[in-house]
Amino acid sequence: MIDFRYHLVSLISVFLALAVGIALGAGPLEETIGETLTGQVEVLRVEKDELRAALDATENDLAASNAFADASGERMLVGALPERRVAVVVLGEVPEERLTAIDDRLAQAGADVTTVVTLAPAWTDPDAQTFRDALASPLVDLLAEPPAQDAGTEAVLADALVEALSVADPADPDAPSADAAALLDLLATGDEPLLTVQGDAGAPADALVVLAADPVVPDEESPAAETATEGVSAQLAVLDAAARLTEGVVLADGPRTADSLTTAVIGGDLAGTVTTVQRVDQVVGQVLVPLALAADIAGETGHHGYGDDLTVLPPAVELAPVDRSVEGAGTEQGEATQGDQ
Repeated sequence: MIDFRYHLVSLISVFLALAVGIALGAGPLEETIGETLTGQVEVLRVEKDELRAALDATENDLAASNAFADASGERMLVGALPERRVAVVVLGEVPEERLTAIDDRLAQAGADVTTVVTLAPAWTDPDAQTFRDALASPLVDLLAEPPAQDAGTEAVLADALVEALSVADPADPDAPSADAAALLDLLATGDEPLLTVQGDAGAPADALVVLAADPVVPDEESPAAETATEGVSAQLAVLDAAARLTEGVVLADGPRTADSLTTAVIGGDLAGTVTTVQRVDQVVGQVLVPLALAADIAGETGHHGYGDDLTVLPPAVELAPVDRSVEGAGTEQGEATQGDQ
């Protein structure tokens, strides 16, 4: 049985160890420990200063590159999209300055941005599926190009969106057809509008730029991740409809990741029909959008940016003017003048 003397010896041992540690730390080891800590702090300070200098240099280089791309972009884009009418479809929330930059680059290329629409959450929200299914039937009756018999609601909505933005009145190429106007009205009104229209809808578009939204990073308890995954198929349906029903389409996306829409396009059935541009959050990507759209109109589908399966620049093409007379409304010819760089 352990007696009081055992506890006393244990306590004395502990206090002796503390006393020895204090004596050594304040005496022979004090200078060594202090010098070591001081040296480590100095090394960290130097590393921090070097990293800060490197970051500043990188930011300066990036600013200079963006300034060059911005200044040269206008010269590169002149005449790329002569008299083309382009509608912009935004797949969710994007910074206003990015949308403005895309519009400005299209204008520099000679294009007229006719309409900007933003898809509302109800376009992909699982809770709105019943509403979308009910809306599909009246939409089908207004479509100029009947959908396939096995087309689902996503395909019907996508076709309706594209036709609403692109189908002209046969008697007036500068005005949407009555059915196209009705389609846009059905999609943009009601208790759960599927999209919003920025300003007034303009003339029918020849081609579309589809601007991908920034990715949403949900928390662990949020259903946003599942909803975002389900929304990809609806977004791909919009791209597919634009490729089939207009003269050209470009997906303007942000950084390419495993979950980005660009990756879904390149890895799927739309790789050969939908042109993509990544990093439109940067000036270089924004400049590429009109060039890529011109190439797509000319039949040169591609995927542009930096990385695997991507080319830096679209091929140079020269597009003939559009014939908007009643007899030849919307007809044009695109001719590639150079191969892929």
